[in-house]
Amino acid sequence: MASATDSGTPAPAALRRSLGFRDLVVYGLLFIAPMAPVGVFGTLDAKSHGAVALVYLVATVAMAFTAFSYAQMVRVAPQAGSVFTYARKGLGEGAGLIAGWMAMLDYLLIPAVAYLFSGIAMNALVPEVSRWVWTALAVVITTVLNLWGVRAAARVGFAVLAMEILVLLVFLVAAVSVLVGDGARRGWLSPLTGDGSLGFSVAAVLGAVSVAVLSYLGFDAIASFAEEVTGGSARVARAVLFCLALAGVLFIAQTYLVALLTPVTSAELAADPEQQGPAFYDAVESSVGSWLHDLVAVSKAIGAAFAALAGQAAAGRLVFAMARERRLPRVLARTSDGTPRAALLVAATVTLVAAVWAARRADGLDQLVSVVDVGALVAFTLLHASVVGWFVVKRGAGAPSRWKHLIVPVLGAAVTVAVIVEASWTAQVVGAVWLAVGLGVLVAQRGRRGPGHGAGNGPGGTSPPDPGGRPDHRPDQRPDHRSDRYPDQRPDHRPDPDTRAGA
Repeated sequence: MASATDSGTPAPAALRRSLGFRDLVVYGLLFIAPMAPVGVFGTLDAKSHGAVALVYLVATVAMAFTAFSYAQMVRVAPQAGSVFTYARKGLGEGAGLIAGWMAMLDYLLIPAVAYLFSGIAMNALVPEVSRWVWTALAVVITTVLNLWGVRAAARVGFAVLAMEILVLLVFLVAAVSVLVGDGARRGWLSPLTGDGSLGFSVAAVLGAVSVAVLSYLGFDAIASFAEEVTGGSARVARAVLFCLALAGVLFIAQTYLVALLTPVTSAELAADPEQQGPAFYDAVESSVGSWLHDLVAVSKAIGAAFAALAGQAAAGRLVFAMARERRLPRVLARTSDGTPRAALLVAATVTLVAAVWAARRADGLDQLVSVVDVGALVAFTLLHASVVGWFVVKRGAGAPSRWKHLIVPVLGAAVTVAVIVEASWTAQVVGAVWLAVGLGVLVAQRGRRGPGHGAGNGPGGTSPPDPGGRPDHRPDQRPDHRSDRYPDQRPDHRPDPDTRAGA
């Protein structure tokens, strides 16, 4: 727990630094899920007129703008809270609260969707047990792992991620074998140019991209572990970029191959929406066999639960950071052995209620899926604005780079705004209502808080000092080398083995 500083003021609650580069990538890929395109392949194939691999190529480039902005801001503010912290630095307290508030909608509901996916998959394998029971069981198991500690959860998550990647590799090898032996059912370039049944259309591809970018939601969760990583914020920045790039390669490879194996055209999928959901599974079963169909289904069931584990961990750290800055009840900023257990329990409870509610309704999945994206996209837009605000407007790091600090974030904001415009009406309404509630909270808190209170990190704020011992307006490069000055940042006072090993 927190210790006293030299001035006698209690230090803010701190998290234990125990994560290496591999752990960050594990959390990011778990949240995204290596086989995320499985559920949306049919929809994207129909929307893009068969150019589904091109869709993921464009989507990877589009989301790279957001990943790059995260990499810029995590060096400026290497603290838990992710976009909440970054918007406070670049845009001010009010924007910070709204960014955190909108991200919270995403971080609480995406795990609920993942838990529900797991419950549905397990119910299909063991129909005697209701899907809401499987859903609740997945929440309980992963919550226990998160309460155990971030390092323990990362170890278990690594094993699950290895299993998912192994299944993906089995699919890739089997698909290539079938293609070599039997040939492709579509043209070899059709996943990049369209299958010809509806004709190539740039508008169709861009429309599909607006859906495909949702497959990447979750890579940003890596930034929420900035206070728990060894080796400095540069390691977090590298992990964000690496995770997005690796996910893009995996998504493009699997959609390219399955498109070549699909027995129906994109026009047929567009004409029959009921075929779109199971299109990936149907292609695998008809081309390779039912054994691979079942293997992929089991992998998705387990992987979805642990995607939710990573999401729940990120949600807990966002709640913790907002509570530490007195934007949520302070009791949620308490830590135990460096783990924000109070915040995790609140996040788990909200997620459990949402997931079980949806599992007991016939249309529950549609209801949840339709609203999960807007919160993250609004937060991403504010992230890009924060880069411009900090580097260009405030000149917080000296002379800004026109490319890194202006052009990239403007392009990134254009992408996220375009996706928000393309979102469903339900998602837009829910997002607007949630935003209105957040604005109400902001107005109420401004009426209670004194002038200058919590106006930023460092003096007047409640964020922990930069463990590198430098002002937090300068890029953090070596946060762990002065841990003796802030003992609650490194509870055991010993070098982390990941740091010694160069992890």
